[in-house]
Amino acid sequence: MERVVVITGGAHGIGLCTAEAFRVQGAQVCVMDTAEGAWFQGDVGKKEDLERFARAVVSLYGHVDVLVNNAPPPMRGIDTRSYEAFERALRIGVTAPFYLTKLLAPYFAPGASVINISSSRDRMSQPQTESYTAAKGGIAALTHALAVSLAGKARVNSISPGWIDTQNVPCTGPDAWQQPVGRVGTPEDIARLILFLSSEQAGFINGENICADGGMTRLMIYHGEHGWRFDPVHREAGG
Repeated sequence: MERVVVITGGAHGIGLCTAEAFRVQGAQVCVMDTAEGAWFQGDVGKKEDLERFARAVVSLYGHVDVLVNNAPPPMRGIDTRSYEAFERALRIGVTAPFYLTKLLAPYFAPGASVINISSSRDRMSQPQTESYTAAKGGIAALTHALAVSLAGKARVNSISPGWIDTQNVPCTGPDAWQQPVGRVGTPEDIARLILFLSSEQAGFINGENICADGGMTRLMIYHGEHGWRFDPVHREAGG
C-alpha cells in the first residue's frame, strides 16, 4: 500500500525539507500551507480549513501513514499580544494539531505515526515570546496525551528543534560557536529525525519528546565564563 504523509506548514523550512525527503522515499505527500502553491492552501487556525483538508486527503488516498503537525504559531510577547492574538497562536500551535489528528485518526493505517513539532522553547525562553512558547509547551504535553489515547492505532512523538537555519543563510561566528556541536541546525537535521520516528526502526518510541538542539539547552552559563557577561542595564532596558 502506498505510503501517505500529511504535513502542515509544508511549503517552507522544516516542512518543505521533510516533504521532499518523504517524496524521495516514494511517499505521496499532502501539504497544507497558507502560501500559494501546488498544495492545499489553507489556514490551520481555521476549523473549516482543517476539515476541508482532511476530507481532501481521505478522498484522494483513503488512509494516512504519517501526520506531521509542523505549522508554527506566531511569536509575540506579553507587552504587545492581545487576548485574541494569543488565542490564535494557541489555535495554530495546539488546537490545530489536536483537531487534525482527531479528523484523520479513523483513517490511520497500521503502524501510523504522528510527529508534532515543538521547540526547545518548550523548556526555555527569551523575553516577549509568550504566544509561541505557550503553544510549543502545549503541543509537547499534547503529544504524550495523544500517545496514550491512540495506543494501538498510532505512535505519537514530538521533536523540539533548537536554532534551525530555515532561511538557507549560513550562520557563523559566536552564534554558531556557542552551540556545543559548533553550528546551528538545518532543516535536514530535523527531517532526518522525522523520517526515523515515522519508521519501523522507531517502533518502540512512543509519547516521547526529543530535543534536537545541538546540546544548547544543556549548556550551563555563568557570568564571566567563556566570554559570557550579565548586563543588568541591558536587562532593565527590556533587551
